Order: sequence, then C-alpha cells, then structure tokens
Amino acid sequence: HPTESGFTTDVLALYDWAKARSGNSHVLFWGHSLGTGIATNAARKLQEERGVQLDAVVLESPYTNIREAAAHIPITKIYRQFPGFGYLILDSLALGNMFFRNDENVKVLACPLLILHAEDDAVLPPHLGRKLFETARSTYKDKTKVKFVTFPEKLGLGHDYISFNPELPTVVK
Repeated sequence: HPTESGFTTDVLALYDWAKARSGNSHVLFWGHSLGTGIATNAARKLQEERGVQLDAVVLESPYTNIREAAAHIPITKIYRQFPGFGYLILDSLALGNMFFRNDENVKVLACPLLILHAEDDAVLPPHLGRKLFETARSTYKDKTKVKFVTFPEKLGLGHDYISFNPELPTVVK
C-alpha cells in the first residue's frame, strides 16, 4: 500500500532517471497538494543524504503538514466539532507514518522555492500556503530564493487549476 516513504523513494528514483538523461538541463520538483509533501521530502533527502541541491522546488496549493491540512479541508468540517476528532482522524495519520511535513522540510532546503496558491482554494486554504512561505522565509539564508505567488479569486483557479493560468510560465521563470 502507498506510504510517505514509498512515494519519496519513487520520486528519488525518478529524479535519478531524469538527471541521467537531462544533460545540463535544470531538474526541479513540482508538487501539487499532497504531492507538495512528497516534493519537499525528496528534495530534503537529496540535500541531506546525497549533498545534492535541486535547481528549484515549486509547491502548488501546499500546506504546512498533513495534520494541519486535514484539520482544514472542507470534508472534515462537520467532524471537527465532535470529541475525539483529533485522535480518531488526525492522529491516525501519524499512526500510519503519514506526516508530509512541508513546514519542517522547507527549514532545511537551500534551493529556490516557489509557492503558488489560489485565493479561492476551497480544499487547502491559502493561509496554509502563506504560513509555509513565512516558515521558509524565516529560515532561508538567502531570502530572495523564496517566493510566494497568489492568484486572485476572480481567476477561478481554485485548488486544481493554477496550471491553466496562461501567465504561469512567466511566473515560474
């Protein structure tokens, strides 16, 4: 069954494959939603275990950590009021070794980091992306390597459609 460790291992294998074929091209990790935790895990492992710094990490619709994300996603709203919500729902993620600690991972990274969030994201609230940005910015030695870009609600990008924005290539560059 899928695990956080397994996802990270898969991304590292994909990185090795891409790097072997990329020549001098840039290689970056781009994670969306849950994938942001996988991207930061893999980037951190590369940096700490192999001494390799990625060319960049892009986090689209991120969160701080899976526990905080689960506490804010709309589907849990009705259950948050009941006693035991933290234990039954949030703590069960930890029991399954599912942490996806973007907030801890970005404290270690040194590569350029771009965080993208739509103001109308109804799945992961933009304040989680902002909080992650503040965490990264407070720990990065070179503050210019950390960027946070929000997309106005009027664009209707929500949680899943930032990649549809025609301005995205310019933003990423």
